[in-house]
Parts: sequence; structure tokens; C-alpha cells
Amino acid sequence: MSHPIIIQGGMGVGVSDWRLARAVSQLGQLGVVSGALLAVVFARRLQAGDPGGHMRHALDHFPISGMAGRVLEQYLVPGGKSPQVPFMLSAMPTLRPGPALVELMVTANFAEVFLAKEGQRGLVGINLLEKVQLATLPSLFGAMLADVDYVLMGAGIPRAIPGVLDRFAAGEPAELRIDVEGAEPSKEFSFTFDPRTFGGDRLAKPKRPHFLAIVASATLATTLARKSSGRVDGFIIEGEVAGGHNAPPRGPLQLTADGEPVYGPRDVPDLEKFRALGLPFWLAGAYAQPDKLAEALRLGAAGIQVGTAFAFCEESGIEPALKRRVCELSRTGGARVFTDPLASPTGFPFKVLQLAGTLAEADRYAARERFCDLGYLRLTYLKPDGTLGYRCAAEPVDDFTRKGGILADTQGRKCLCNGLMTTVGLGQTRSGTEHELPLLTAGNDIAQLARFLKPGLDSYSAAEVVHYLLNHRCPG
Repeated sequence: MSHPIIIQGGMGVGVSDWRLARAVSQLGQLGVVSGALLAVVFARRLQAGDPGGHMRHALDHFPISGMAGRVLEQYLVPGGKSPQVPFMLSAMPTLRPGPALVELMVTANFAEVFLAKEGQRGLVGINLLEKVQLATLPSLFGAMLADVDYVLMGAGIPRAIPGVLDRFAAGEPAELRIDVEGAEPSKEFSFTFDPRTFGGDRLAKPKRPHFLAIVASATLATTLARKSSGRVDGFIIEGEVAGGHNAPPRGPLQLTADGEPVYGPRDVPDLEKFRALGLPFWLAGAYAQPDKLAEALRLGAAGIQVGTAFAFCEESGIEPALKRRVCELSRTGGARVFTDPLASPTGFPFKVLQLAGTLAEADRYAARERFCDLGYLRLTYLKPDGTLGYRCAAEPVDDFTRKGGILADTQGRKCLCNGLMTTVGLGQTRSGTEHELPLLTAGNDIAQLARFLKPGLDSYSAAEVVHYLLNHRCPG
């Protein structure tokens, strides 16, 4: 099959939602939903009353009898909860999750992909983080039940994922090795998921989606192409100017005077080596301009991935008021991001949009009481008694150190889970009137966002982004 020229980035938590993915897909490009914390997003949409009835509509088409009803019974609040009432929490991911959490993950991913694809023939993908291992298998299965076309994964080395897709497509159980801090290399821990548990032999075998690995180097791409558990169908090559998590610089970490990681010649991807692999690749990171698209095609790329430009368009999940503020900052030249080497509990550099009233401000970050009540970025570790534990460098410091964590690892860590949920209007209420603050991420291209704004307007559509890129590019 021919691949799309433009891939819409699978950004943040609920930013690349089904509406955005659907809009891009209908334009003939690859729309992508974000699978990050999708179970939490789904549960909170239901608790907010499911405005428009979209989640319930998707569950009406869910193919496994009884599961959708149990999820609705547990989370749906007719008319929506009061703003002063906190969202009910679902269980945190673990190596052996309870059936209720597994069902929530499966149905959430099914619903998001189903709504993006329903009634139209365009392509839809889902983006997952390799670091969020404990949610991966139920998420993939749910997305495949909805006939997802592509799976995109970065923030790690996703060698096992192609084989997982093969096994799910055959209706067979899959196993994913889980990284456990402190465990001997010979001691393996695995998350197992069996599709037959849910549908038995009555469940139709889903198609095998294309798998695109998100990488920053040809070395990693070569490893994935040769040593993955199944077929890798292509690569998205993200540079350090892309939003969200970035690959760390190669070699010893050095920081600028402002505290950002220094990237050098070793971090520039070797496109000749990518071309030699014979697989399609897309370039990402400030490529949302016609001349950059033309350049990518000349260099042998199949196209580009575009994140930031889509993240702040009308169809994205970011709260409209936040989008308007960011667009105005771009128009006046005040939009900037900071590549924070400490913010993410994963240890990867993370781009934080500098915006007043958000966790990007040092005083607001310092004033926030530390909570870890979502837990999707927790690391699994081996306790002295041989059992497994879970800790997050952004959780309360005493909790982290009590679990064997190092105090220095907590400094500067931000709760991405809660901050990103607030960015899309699903933030938690604390103490009745206190609410979690938003945390926004974007690529360096945020400074050029105003190019999509027409005079007198403070918003733009996904269609305007696609039209701008495809109808103004120079001949390749």
C-alpha cells in the first residue's frame, strides 16, 4: 500500500483525540490518536456525563458482550459530576492488574479508534509510549478491535511490539517483558494478555496494523529492523526540536547556561543509513513548512510527521482558552519552550511550553502538593523481599525514598499525568475548590504557529494545516 505523506503526531494525553485524528484522516493523511493514559481520559469523559454521547455510541459497537456495560456502570455519571466533586480514580497499572482496569483500557482504546474511523475510509493510527509498559498490551488489543491501521511507538526500544501485533492478529496470547529496576538480568518479569479470555473463539481475528517505530538514530532503527520480534514497517525520525519527550543527547549530558541539554553532531540522524534499510521513513521536528516537506521528500523520506501545528488547531483536545493564549503568544513573538532535563519521571528530556498560570512556572510547581494517584509513569522495581513495587520520581518525596528511590531523582520532577490531564479539561479537583494546574508541551515550532492564523482570527483548523503543507510546497 502507499503510505500517507503527512502523519499527524500522537501528542500528549488527550491532545490527539479522536476528533483531530478523524479530521486529518478524512483529509487523506494519517490521523493518529494518543494512547497515553487513554483509560483515565475515557473514564473522566464518562464521569463528566459523556457530552454528546460519543463514548456511549462507541461502546454500543464494542464486540465483546457485557464488558461495555460494566465500564458504563462503574464510570458513567448521567448529567456529569459537579465541578467541586473529584473524579473517581481507576486502579493504577501493575504487572497483574484487576479485570476492571484491563476492561477499561481495552474499551477506551477501542472507543477512541472507532470514533476516529467511523463512517470514513481514511487511515487512523495510535501512538503509545514504550516506557508505559504496563498498559501496552490491553491498549493494543483494544485499538486492534477497532481496526486501527498503524501503531506508532517511541520513548524506548519497542522490539517486542511487532511480534505482539502478529500474535493478536492471529487471535493468540502475547507476552511483553517488563523492565524491573534492581532485578538480575536472568530474572524476567512479563505481562501476559490473552485475547481468548474476552471473546473466546467467537471473536473475529483483527487485522495486523502497520508498525512505525519512533527513533532518533540510525543505530536504533537498524537494531529494530534486524532484531525485532516481527516486521517493522517504517520509522519516524524525531529530532530534538520535536515536542513531548526527546531522546537524550548521545554521550555525557551537558547543559546550556539556561539548563537545557546540549545536542551535537552525534545527534544528527544519518539518513544515508536509514535509506539503506529500505524501509519508509518520515522526518519530524519543525517540518511543518512546505519547503521542509519538499526537502524531506528530496532526502528520500516518505513524508513528515507534524505535531505542534496540529496540537493547537481547533480540533485538538487542548482546552480552547489555552489554545487561544498560545496562538496569541506566537503572534506576538512570545511563544517558547524549555527542554527540561528533569521534568519527566521517565528520565527523558521533556519540552515544557512556558505559559503563565501553568506548572511551567517555578513558584506554582513548588506550591503544588505532590500526588501520584494515576501512576502511568511509575517504574517497577524489585523489593528486598523479592516482590514487585512501583515508584515515581514525581510522587511525594518521602514515599519515593521509602521505596528505595534516591532523593536527588525527585528534584525538578513534575507530575506529567495530572498536568497533562488538566491541559485537555479533565484535571482533578483537590480540596473542593483547588484544581490541578495544566502542563503543556510543544515543539520549537511553536514560535511559528501564527503562520496559520488569518488576520482577525485566533484559531485555525486541521484542514488549513494540511492545505498549507500540500498546496504550497515547492516541487520536489
